[in-house]
Amino acid sequence: MNKRIQEIAIESAKYADYYAMLTESKEKEIFTEKFADLIILECAKIVATAVEHREPASTYVSKILELRNETSKAD
Repeated sequence: MNKRIQEIAIESAKYADYYAMLTESKEKEIFTEKFADLIILECAKIVATAVEHREPASTYVSKILELRNETSKAD
């Protein structure tokens, strides 16, 4: 699994543990929602950085696909 994806998963798990303890919510649902939010933010950061540097769209698309492909290889 991609190192950044692992970091996001760990961050999501910590958040889910803490939030579930406070609210008695289902931890898995909280984890899934937080993980999705963090993945979206990671992709948005890639796009924002590429746009800021005036890189072509293919640059940030390929970086996002790389993130996805490295994750799916581990499955």
